[in-house]
Amino acid sequence: MKPLSRALLASESYGVAIGPLQQMPERIMQFGEGNFLRAFVDWMVNAMNRQGLFQGKVVVVQPLPEGLVPQLNAQDGLYTLLLRGMQQGQVVEETEVITSVSRGIDPYADFSGFLQCAGNIDLRVIISNTTEAGITFVDEPFPIAACPASFPAKITVFLYARYVHFAGAAGTGMILLPCELIDRNGDNLRRCVLQYIDAWGLEPGFRAWVEKSNFFLNTLVDRIVTGYPREEVTQLGEQLGYDDALLDTGEIFHLWVIEGDARFAEELPFTQAGLNVLWTDNMEPYRTRKVRILNGAHTMTVLAAYLYGKDTVRECVEDPCIGAFMRAGIFDEIIPTLDLPEAEKAQFAEDVLERFRNPFIRHLLLSISLNSVSKWKVRVLPSLCEYVTRRGTLPPALTFSLAALLAFYRGTEMVDGVLQGSRDGQPYPVKDEPEVLEVFAALWRDYAAHGDLAALCRNALAHADFWGQDLTTVPGLTDAVTADLTQIVHDGMAAALQAIAGKVEA
Repeated sequence: MKPLSRALLASESYGVAIGPLQQMPERIMQFGEGNFLRAFVDWMVNAMNRQGLFQGKVVVVQPLPEGLVPQLNAQDGLYTLLLRGMQQGQVVEETEVITSVSRGIDPYADFSGFLQCAGNIDLRVIISNTTEAGITFVDEPFPIAACPASFPAKITVFLYARYVHFAGAAGTGMILLPCELIDRNGDNLRRCVLQYIDAWGLEPGFRAWVEKSNFFLNTLVDRIVTGYPREEVTQLGEQLGYDDALLDTGEIFHLWVIEGDARFAEELPFTQAGLNVLWTDNMEPYRTRKVRILNGAHTMTVLAAYLYGKDTVRECVEDPCIGAFMRAGIFDEIIPTLDLPEAEKAQFAEDVLERFRNPFIRHLLLSISLNSVSKWKVRVLPSLCEYVTRRGTLPPALTFSLAALLAFYRGTEMVDGVLQGSRDGQPYPVKDEPEVLEVFAALWRDYAAHGDLAALCRNALAHADFWGQDLTTVPGLTDAVTADLTQIVHDGMAAALQAIAGKVEA
């Protein structure tokens, strides 16, 4: 089969939707050519272009010395995106050739070409996804002819070239939308840029222009992108009728929360295109909603579910017992602690459960179990504490999830840096920070010697360095966790979950 290209699409007909192929000005610079941005931002730009709302292209900058820019340029910026998932209980599949990318630039090989983009008056937006570690200050000299290493340094150099080219004109600043999964990503990127300006001794006028004419917006992104479908690529290629080295896959659901002035929504008409993009002056309630409901549902469920005998998230939702436990935790215990409109919270929760049912995503429980202690602290504990504050009693499902965590971390031996747990006589790896695993190994060794689960729970909950506080001070929590863990250890997880089902339904 022939490789995907503009010439191929112009010469032959294929049974797949194709975005607009006409030339458009480059309005967006994107740092990152990976699966996520191509299935999220570039897909959105494609949707706006298809409806005649934006009329702009994306120029992609490769943030690392090795990347996909050669493949992207070989395919004229084109690639196929396959979105699959559940909508209103039905399996949905959407396939489209994305045409919103104009070209890719490798700044390590073509630093001058990268800086030339700074003189493009049509360019208005910078978007990035350089991993959580990307937005950090790395001490390095001001670059003269070679690309700097860090992403914020690249941004600083680019903005400085733009400032010089347009003589600091007020209307030539950029809107920056980082998609890195860190809290206050826009604020952190701005801080790093200002730090480079000071470290490099750049003129005060440039700093003032950056602060007044450029807008670093905090964002929250949400879409599971499964990327290049290696196991299906031969079959999918036969269905498409061409070869696509950049074939990308993801779920149907998407959400982008952007904390910024509503005037920017006019320049970037995502919502007009029918996309699930929310502009707000305060994104914290939405971040809290995602962490507590989506991530919290994972963390409160997966450890108990794994010991129950399940291996994937989809199995959890479809199992009557685990599914009921998860729903009770979300709707009866987490949602009441969140200050957002009830209908909005409920719809988000239903969307989450539908996403968990996606037959095209095999999300392994053991993968989610990584570093569960810190995850439970951030994702579940705040809901538990807020529930206690508002209701004056312990939430049964969330409380049980802590007992399930202690049970999942049951092991006495470390092998190759991981604690060895056991399910039905078969070992499984418990992966966390070494100091966390050593504590649990010691706790379970002490239990093996003395048989005192109450002491194990008391000592585990008292580890304020794990939880950020001494959990034995939460009224009734130690006794409740001890009772749940006792039943798990003596009767098994299935019996314990059935018993907790009676509590959550009461």
